[in-house]
Amino acid sequence: MNTILNLGHLVVIQGSFAEKLLDLARNALGADEMIPYLGPGLLRLSSAEPSVPCTPEAIAAALNSRAPAPSKIRTNMWSVAQFIEQRRHRRTLQAWMAEIFAAPAAPTVLHTWLARLPLSLIIDSWYDSAMRTTLAEAGRTDVVEIQGVTRANEFGDIWTKAYDLSGTELEPGSAAKTVLYTPHGSIRPAANFLVADSDYVEVLTEIDLQTPIPDVVKERRTYRGLFFVGCRFNDQMLRTFARQIMKRSKGPHYAVMDAAILTKNERRFLAASAITVIDMPLGEAAARLVGSGTAVDGGQDFR
Repeated sequence: MNTILNLGHLVVIQGSFAEKLLDLARNALGADEMIPYLGPGLLRLSSAEPSVPCTPEAIAAALNSRAPAPSKIRTNMWSVAQFIEQRRHRRTLQAWMAEIFAAPAAPTVLHTWLARLPLSLIIDSWYDSAMRTTLAEAGRTDVVEIQGVTRANEFGDIWTKAYDLSGTELEPGSAAKTVLYTPHGSIRPAANFLVADSDYVEVLTEIDLQTPIPDVVKERRTYRGLFFVGCRFNDQMLRTFARQIMKRSKGPHYAVMDAAILTKNERRFLAASAITVIDMPLGEAAARLVGSGTAVDGGQDFR
């Protein structure tokens, strides 16, 4: 089927049109004209049951197993984390998040492919560190990771910290050929997590002014579009961060998503942000991007 759908001004591309658009995105990524924006759904390419949670709801469940939260907030990761911080202290929340993400997340074929590209900027919106691990395993020495950090443990106007791939903390403002930006933090190298509501209070107050976003990210997005893969935007927090990170970027923007399961809020966000949906299973999209002849799903190939 070859279809271009318009769902309330949301452009959804299917069939051979989607394949052609994905080819354009692959060429743009290879030419460093597009920024990959990685979401937790990407982890399912390596395993149907990843070693770490791959949704906010799964993190909420893991935290609930350690300290049951009130039923009205039990499925909301940010609220459950806030409940734990208030009742058990920040150190406990930090330790439990480190436990939850302690197991190494297996890099996917897409991580491996991206690690070989001459990308100026990669955005990883999850805590698992698979992209960082893949870059290190590829022998890359020209990468700086900039992580969002909670203000709970800091004094002064600190929004991010920078690290090289060996885990050494670098001076603020450090840059390299490739910047890996993890706006919500990451398990490695220092277990930085923005996860509780309180972590985001000051960030969301300032983010419309772009203050928490590193200057190098603002600079490198200017002449590029964003390519969202493995992402959902079914929570206001996720939509807000994506909107502000892509602010003042040139475009075009694409997202590999299942159009059938999009919520009304996701459709509104995608349409308002001029993000074109490539309606294709993630495994098929990953295979086409990396040049494989078979789709990737749960660590298995299928024809």
